[in-house]
Amino acid sequence: MKAVSGKELARFLERHGWTLMRVHGSHHIYAKPGSVVRISVPIHGSKPLKTGLAKHLLKMAGLTETDLQ
Repeated sequence: MKAVSGKELARFLERHGWTLMRVHGSHHIYAKPGSVVRISVPIHGSKPLKTGLAKHLLKMAGLTETDLQ
């Protein structure tokens, strides 16, 4: 999996129907209409997310690594 920053992941989620609900510190909370899932994306500038966290967030969103590329 390629390195992805929190900003990039947030933009990717928004392109796939997720909307920003609120911001709590450096974490942006996303939701999708009709879903109970909430995704908290840490935004720390252009610093890349750790691989395990990025995979987990994508899995929660119902997306795959290939969707990201």
